[in-house]
This record gives sequence, structure tokens and C-alpha cells, in this order.
Amino acid sequence: MKIYYKALLAFILLVTTVQVAHSQRLKDLASIQGVRSNHLIGYGLVVGLPGTGEQSPFTEQTFRTMLANFGITMPANLKPKIKNVAAVMVTAELPAFTKPGQKIDVTVSSIGSSGSLNGGTLVQTFLKGLDGQVYAISQGNLVVSGFGVQGADGSSVVQNTPTVGRIPNGATVERAVPSAFGHGDYLTFNLHNSDFTTARRMADAINDLVGPKTATAMDATSVRVIAPRDIGQRVSYIATLENVEFVPADAPAKVIVNSRTGTIVIGKDVKLQPAAVTHGGLTVTIAANQQVNQPNPFSEGETIVIKQAIIDVAQDDTRMFVLDTGASLDDLVRAMNEIGAAPGDLMAILEALKESGSLHGELVVI
Repeated sequence: MKIYYKALLAFILLVTTVQVAHSQRLKDLASIQGVRSNHLIGYGLVVGLPGTGEQSPFTEQTFRTMLANFGITMPANLKPKIKNVAAVMVTAELPAFTKPGQKIDVTVSSIGSSGSLNGGTLVQTFLKGLDGQVYAISQGNLVVSGFGVQGADGSSVVQNTPTVGRIPNGATVERAVPSAFGHGDYLTFNLHNSDFTTARRMADAINDLVGPKTATAMDATSVRVIAPRDIGQRVSYIATLENVEFVPADAPAKVIVNSRTGTIVIGKDVKLQPAAVTHGGLTVTIAANQQVNQPNPFSEGETIVIKQAIIDVAQDDTRMFVLDTGASLDDLVRAMNEIGAAPGDLMAILEALKESGSLHGELVVI
């Protein structure tokens, strides 16, 4: 196990010491303000299920409403058996500039007690935006990767998620989302990761290509650029700008700790101040042992059960290492390798170093 942990720590060191001083394209670092996707949502029914549907009040109400739309009226006192029907939520993402007639993928999720959507067909469902308008209509056969099997004794086996499915190209766009892309004299680029240095470098790169005062860094996120009003020229202009390359700023000094998976990522700019670290523990094991005390023959005594506790104390072989002034991440990882610390131990040491003020960098636990 120590070899595994050493390999893991060596990998962390390798990742965090790689220099990221190469140029990147503007399109990989920023997006145009107002050019974005929109989320759509709808409520519908999945039919044709092999007995894995549900018998819930809202499913029954929706089923009655669907039949009424086709001119079929059910008696009020008749409760339909609809175990092959399930109520679902249908969600989709409408990309920017998508036009009517184009197809988009949809995700269908059960909202009731349906055991599986496998083999079902989504009935025509309206997909609405935040404004309540219908932007797409979805219908089709579901593709479900999961399955579930349940025995008569209550035992069950579930693989993946059988209550969620997808319909590739399952929705037809009926309405386009208005865009302000062709309006005004300016375009604004928003960085994916806010940074003043990166914003200034982006503006400088655009000005070097197009001309002085073309781009202005507004803040740590936004860079405003003068753009032509003609829509054809604007498209060509953006196509040129998005391929401009420049060197973004180094990321802030951070240590990211995932407490669930044990993953640790340490930024290359994390610095350490002088500190002495020792890590180890006292292991106390308590075991209960029962003994039976039998009375002597013909003594008319009673058998007594005596409980005894066995306590074992083990002291780990702890070692101390010292981080001198100007110690780097390389020094820390090397010291951790020498004492054979596991990732969980490294988490505890990093948290202790941060609390003592010896770790210069933001410690983020997720």
C-alpha cells in the first residue's frame, strides 16, 4: 500500500509542477455575452411500459386530460388501470442560434413511483422556457441504459438508473430565442475564470491585432470590444478574434481537497513557511471476552458468566520533518513520501498547516 500512496503523491507532484506558460485561444478562455443556451422543461406522459408504470393521482388526472383532448370522456367513477403509463419531466437545452425546424436531444425523468421507463414512448410534450413560451415539441421512443429486476420476496437488482432516459433528436424547435448579437457597436467577452491579469492580456492581444483602443478590460471578467454593425462583417470579425492567442495569468495558489474521493490537487504557486510536522497516532483496541465460572461439584452454586475486557495499546512509529524557509511543494511531497503518508494523512497535514499559517494559499475542501 505504501508503494501505491507514493505513486499517488508522485502523480500529484507531477501534475502541479507542470508549467502552463503556453498560449491559448480566446475562444477557449471566454464567451460572448448574450450568446448562451437556454433550458427548456415540460411535463408529459410515457406510455407503453411493460407494467412498470404508476397509479398516482396526478398520473390519472393527466391520463384523463389526454384522452379528453382526443374526444374520449371517461366516467367520473371509473378508475383506470394505467400500470403501463408514467408521468415524467422532460428537460432539454436549447443552444444559442438554434432555428425552428432543427432537432435537439431531450432527457426524460420519472417523477412518480414508476419502476422503469425502459420500452416506453414519450407522448407529444410541449417544452417551455422561463418566459412560459413553447420553444420545442418533444416525442419519441426512449433510450434507457439502466434496468431493474425485483423478486417476489422483495429482493431487487438495479443497474444504472432505469427511471431516466434520453431521446436523441427527440424535440423539434418551434421558436427561436431572440438574440442581441447583431445589435450595438460593442461586443463583450466574459472570461470563464475571472482574473484581472488575464482580462488585461486579452485586451492587449486584441489591440495588437486590430488596433489601439479596440478592446477595453472593464473588470476582472469582461472585455469590451468595438465591433462592426453589419451582421456579415461581425461574424467574420468574431471568427478572427476568437482565434487570437495569448498567455493567460497563472491560477491563484489553491489546494483542492475532495474529502469524498481522497483526491488532492495542489497549485504550483502554493508556498510553505517554516514548520515542524509530526503525524501519527495512538491505536487503542478494546475487545470483550466472556468466561464461564463453574461451581464445584455438590456445592449448590450457580454458573456465573464473567466479562473481561482486553485492552491493547499500539503506538505508531511517528517521524517528524521540518520545512525550512522557502520550502516548496516539492519539499512537502518528498517529506510525505519519506514517512509513507496516505492521502488521508496528507489532508490532515495540509489542514493543520493552513490553520498554523504556514500554508500560503487557499485551502478548498469540497
